[in-house]
Amino acid sequence: AVETTVNKLAAKLGRDPIDLRMQNMVREGQLMPAYYGETANSCALDRCLARVKEMIGWDEKYPCCDMGNGKVRGDGVAMAMQGSSIAGVDVGGADIKLNEDGSYTLALGCTDMGTGCDTIMAQIAADCLNTPMDNIVVFSVDTDISPYDSGSYASSTTYVTGKATELCARKLRDKICLVGAKMLGCDEKEVEFDGDKVIYRGEKTLEKTKVSLFDIATASMAGNSIALEETVTMSQPTSPPPFMAGVADVEVDLLTGQAKVIDYYAAVDCGTPVNPNLARVQAEGGILQGIGMALTENITYDAKGRLYENSLMQYKIPTREDIGHIHVEFESSYEKSGPFGAKSIGDIVINTPLSAIAHAI
Repeated sequence: AVETTVNKLAAKLGRDPIDLRMQNMVREGQLMPAYYGETANSCALDRCLARVKEMIGWDEKYPCCDMGNGKVRGDGVAMAMQGSSIAGVDVGGADIKLNEDGSYTLALGCTDMGTGCDTIMAQIAADCLNTPMDNIVVFSVDTDISPYDSGSYASSTTYVTGKATELCARKLRDKICLVGAKMLGCDEKEVEFDGDKVIYRGEKTLEKTKVSLFDIATASMAGNSIALEETVTMSQPTSPPPFMAGVADVEVDLLTGQAKVIDYYAAVDCGTPVNPNLARVQAEGGILQGIGMALTENITYDAKGRLYENSLMQYKIPTREDIGHIHVEFESSYEKSGPFGAKSIGDIVINTPLSAIAHAI
């Protein structure tokens, strides 16, 4: 509703709708009065809007092009912000254990619904522990044994559970250094862990200057009182918003009124993407849902309150064949409170197609 109103306002003012947004949008470092008074510590919205303007060739095409066959292609724009979890409410948990063979077990409370969170959590843990992803065995959620997690909703998984996984891996790394230093006969502050071995970096002369991760794992099975396992549960006090800009190129048949999205261009600021491939396909799926919400999905009832669209024959969800090309790019910012600078991407991507398509039509 806000974005459609802005587009109407631009038309009344005789202004380019992108220029009007550029003049008024929030930028990095600014206070956001409409967002709980938080500061936009990571915000690339201006770069997102500039990027989609360049991608579609806005200055050459806006507002529309007559195709000469009774059809016209119009362009529309929208931008959006969302959130990363519910601040001070959502809880994420991770448990990481060093196994006896030197591999790791990662137990999660979040549910992978196809978004790839099992892969992302394994990436985060592997990076912190300097080990290949193949060395991380992921146990997906099992409510009998998993650490508590609020659930995979509210764009919270990577931001909240990802940060819990990062902190958990770093704590386990410290424990590995502690056991390794004990085996070398030195202080834990004098060693470092490179993923394969704990190495002594002090000035004293020791009989051994390094011990392998495999030997540490083996030593943990006898005469050991330090559990090489960590569990972290955390809740984030803030919810840094991701940002997005999108432009739609829609072809309208002036005789029949039929509208079809030919191209959709999007630039997303989800912080620093942990896995750009997974982020991209999630963005494409959300945009496609937004296009369906704008053009084909509808709910109507008869006089007795019965739903007409009571099957997928009547309730039209778009498929890949129903849409032209979706182009997604990322304009990265760095969110200090997130894992490796990441924010959310789950919800933000469904928000711009509705008003952009309405504007184009």
